[in-house]
Amino acid sequence: MRKQIVIDPITRANNCGHVEITVAKGRVADCRVGALFFRGFELLLRGRDPRDAPYLAQRICGICAAAHATAAAYALENLAGVVPPQNGHLIRNLILAAETLQNHIRHFYLLALPDYVRGPAKPPFTPRYRYDYRLPPEVEARLMAHYSEAVGIARIAHEIVAALGGKAPHQHGILAGGTSFPPDGALILDLKAKLDRLGRFIAAKMLPDAEMLAAAYKDYFERGQRPLRLLTFGMYPVNPERTRFHFPGGLIEDDNGAQAVDVNAVAEHLRHAYFEAAAAPEAPGRATTRPQPDKPGAYSWIKAPRYAGKAFEGGPLARLWVTGRYRRGISVLDRLLARVQETEMLCQLMAQWIEALEPGRPVFTPYEIPRAGEGLGLTDAMRGPLLHYLRVEGGRLSRYEIITPSAWNFSPRDDKGEPGPVEEALIGTPVADPAEPVEIGRIIRSFDPCYACATHLIRKDEG
Repeated sequence: MRKQIVIDPITRANNCGHVEITVAKGRVADCRVGALFFRGFELLLRGRDPRDAPYLAQRICGICAAAHATAAAYALENLAGVVPPQNGHLIRNLILAAETLQNHIRHFYLLALPDYVRGPAKPPFTPRYRYDYRLPPEVEARLMAHYSEAVGIARIAHEIVAALGGKAPHQHGILAGGTSFPPDGALILDLKAKLDRLGRFIAAKMLPDAEMLAAAYKDYFERGQRPLRLLTFGMYPVNPERTRFHFPGGLIEDDNGAQAVDVNAVAEHLRHAYFEAAAAPEAPGRATTRPQPDKPGAYSWIKAPRYAGKAFEGGPLARLWVTGRYRRGISVLDRLLARVQETEMLCQLMAQWIEALEPGRPVFTPYEIPRAGEGLGLTDAMRGPLLHYLRVEGGRLSRYEIITPSAWNFSPRDDKGEPGPVEEALIGTPVADPAEPVEIGRIIRSFDPCYACATHLIRKDEG
């Protein structure tokens, strides 16, 4: 007997998602994961001064705004041939890392933890599924205390963003050519104090809490599995020229070791997305976005990016796998543990970057925007690989294209009918009770879904 399950919206995620599941013989036989939320940032940026891009592109998302500012700044630097000074380079790393910390802390405690731990019998902890909570009440109470503490701890990470970038979210510090705010001794001391509080919470509570969940839910090392295909564009450059990265770019396929990324192998498939499809999948620099809301066979406003025709997953697990720091497996708990471990690593890196700041030294390199040309900005965001492509004609942006991490992870089927990474992770999952499909939410949220980042469209009705 086949049973249909529809979860709409997917809750405890950034903005709204939708999943349709077919269960047969107690397992997920088929699924469709889609996004019903759409906006128009690529079109909004067309015709504007290129220097607006790092500022405006942040509005795609309030959680990973600094990542979009970073990718846009890289694209402009690629266009203009500018390199930031050392201080500007370090401050940009610090802003992006601090925003990543607040994301990872909030994801683990506020979004993922309630899948495994019962909170108080009141909203936002109710309504909830009624079974498969395995921790004793005293442990649940301790984790809920950490849940409440995490709200303030994540705020400290955003205070670092605001101290270096003027505000949070949607900071003003990250620019092509460097940053806008020079550090002084008082700021450096304040950053150290804030980072110390973050580090103590992560070491004393977040890491042990993640290990406790892993011990209680060991079967989730076998849930949410998919083929070993991981992708990262690289994150946190070691030097201002961005020739080396603390988390280097690379792709993993079938455990053959990390390979170099060729951006020319990236193309977007549109057969099952609400966009007019070209004759063949196109690279960002050639694609044209034309919405088709009533398209037959489509079920998502997310395009389907593919690397060499295959679906790749991004995020902390991919970054740690490429660097050799995590190699256990590809599953729900592997994603959660890698994200928590990356949080600790970032605290250690941030401490080094703060020590390397030099008060009184430049933070910005002046530059001129060419009247025409192209620029490409590649980085990772919290959830995986992020690409910004721009074209300038007559000194203005004539094209702007973005491929977000959530487009990689939450893509629909491609032109060959092959599922995206989240769909792959869901297919084959045992579902104990179709009326209470707790397994589905745990798998989806292990990818840290952000549908705000996934889709970008504006529709103008003909009249």
